[in-house]
Amino acid sequence: MDRDQKVTRTLQADLKTREEQDGQDLYIEGYFAVFNRETELFPGGYEELASEAFNETLGNDIRALINHDSRLVLGRNKSGTLELKVDAHGLWGRAKINRFDSDAMNMYARVQRRDVDQCSFGFNILEEQTEFREDGTVKWTIRKVDLHEVSVCTFPAYADTGVQARKEDLEQHKVRRIEQRKHQAKERLKRWH
Repeated sequence: MDRDQKVTRTLQADLKTREEQDGQDLYIEGYFAVFNRETELFPGGYEELASEAFNETLGNDIRALINHDSRLVLGRNKSGTLELKVDAHGLWGRAKINRFDSDAMNMYARVQRRDVDQCSFGFNILEEQTEFREDGTVKWTIRKVDLHEVSVCTFPAYADTGVQARKEDLEQHKVRRIEQRKHQAKERLKRWH
């Protein structure tokens, strides 16, 4: 997979709304990523996020967005309106809602009513491990990412480009294995003659 390509991953989340200081401060919070949960990208292709994936990236300038739209910012960690932290379960975040932003207030109401309960995060893969299993399936474990954003989403889904890139990785591996077997067979034939 191209390390320069930004990818997204999604999660059916348990997003919540919270009011503090007698309703003066409004928040949307929940897990934007969960660790050690295998997700099927396509038949025979799986992916998992390792617990150390975010260890070196939370100091980035990260935004909380609505549906990955950079024009619809819910919060930003550099301004103190987005809090992100990692625990044993995953990447937890909390965005402080701007009462003067109608898009943010509308999303707050949608999450509060449970009309929207999914989230996603956008990142670049910096380090991963590939496991080709005996049953013919493959599993990628993402070990290190460069996080750019987290999003509250109406219809999150694994981006087709990310899934396609994974399929291409698998196909390239299969072609290499066939070529390797052909080469080994030729070498065995040479030794017999």
